[in-house]
Amino acid sequence: MDTGVNAASHAPHAAMGPRAVTAATIGTALEWFDFTLYGAVSATVLPKLYFPSMDPTNALLASLGTFGVGLAARPLGAIICGHLGDKLGRRNLMLGTVTIMGLASVLMGLLPTYAQIGVWAPILLVLLRIIQGFALGGESTGAQLMALEHASADRRGKYSGLLGLCSPLSQIMANGVLLLLASLLSADAFDSYGWRIPFVLSFILVIVGIYIRLKVNETPAFVELKRTATAQAGSPLKDAVRFHYKTVLRLMFFFCGPAAIFYLIVVFSLSYITKTLEVPKQTGFLLLMGANVCAIFGALGGGILSDKIGRKKALALGSTATLLILFVYFAILDTKSFVPMLIIMGLFLGFTQFQSGIQPVAFAEAFPTNVRYSGSALAYTGANLLTGGPMPVVAVWLLSVFHGSPWGVVGVCVALNLLSLAMILIGPETKGIDMNRVDSVSQVDDVHAGHGLSADAGHHRAT
Repeated sequence: MDTGVNAASHAPHAAMGPRAVTAATIGTALEWFDFTLYGAVSATVLPKLYFPSMDPTNALLASLGTFGVGLAARPLGAIICGHLGDKLGRRNLMLGTVTIMGLASVLMGLLPTYAQIGVWAPILLVLLRIIQGFALGGESTGAQLMALEHASADRRGKYSGLLGLCSPLSQIMANGVLLLLASLLSADAFDSYGWRIPFVLSFILVIVGIYIRLKVNETPAFVELKRTATAQAGSPLKDAVRFHYKTVLRLMFFFCGPAAIFYLIVVFSLSYITKTLEVPKQTGFLLLMGANVCAIFGALGGGILSDKIGRKKALALGSTATLLILFVYFAILDTKSFVPMLIIMGLFLGFTQFQSGIQPVAFAEAFPTNVRYSGSALAYTGANLLTGGPMPVVAVWLLSVFHGSPWGVVGVCVALNLLSLAMILIGPETKGIDMNRVDSVSQVDDVHAGHGLSADAGHHRAT
């Protein structure tokens, strides 16, 4: 496979950084658009189309469960794509993931309902959701590395913030499209075919994503890695686990907080607003769009601030802010007053994405090149598996157990937020670290020979 090494001479390295972050940002936003569409319709339309035999609460739980299945598949995508990305290069994997995501989304838009093919409808829905999750699992980390390994040390945070805006940008796009369709179509027409339109049009996103990424060379860090003996020594996935499991676990536990809160806002909050509070769907979509505008500024602000004060201080600031907002979030939503609801959702999602804007660079700087894709992907997708995907389902269940009171949901999120903050505080500062470092060949040889080295040895014994 072409790693892009021979193409390196076709564009100056100085110009490749902006091109790489543009390709990574747009391509990832397109993939997140597909993924986010499903989150929105799973909370509103899919329960009655694919789980009609259940009562409304169980149908909603089942529908949100299929959303969680997509997140559960992300670690598998992360493991396989992470290993291949550390072996074969970042660029090739990025071309593959955007293709897989787009094709799965088109098929999802064409999928018959339960009334048409019976139990096969939810089965195929889950299968396509697994494929989507697999693609996004490989995409998320790969796009981050493609941009950050092209970036100069003083711009990594800024580039990271640009990558962090992919999710809120996709939320705006997805909810904007659904809002437009819901406004133009009758309720029956929207439920029948309107929600399918953006999924079917995903084939356009596939073409755009592939075209953009073909214009970017392989990253300098990976090109340098291929010139060393470490590139041929060992297995990236095994080395990430053996050498760097402490780092993987710390970063995974840190991101459990932001992942849970993100899906609490963009999936469960939409269900809470439209079903529990009985606010119209159009208003719910509009609130999420407004909150995601704030999230774009939050992601950019977090990344840029981390270049100035460091990753650790900036992350601690964002984590503290979300912790405080948790205690008033549902009380303000319960007012059913549009402006206060918009403000609190904007602040909550803004400070959550403030941390997500720093996450790409914080994760990338924590690992050497030869295990960077594998280690980062394991931590990122592991957090989404543990708390991101289950959060909407857990929140619906807790709301039922507490008889409509959201304080059970708040309690769980506070605990996760405190865990996240603790992991930030015990971690090292990585701002300015050498991104071209790799584990020494002797270290890799020692591991595969069975010698007991500490898990963090790879971080400290870099060459």
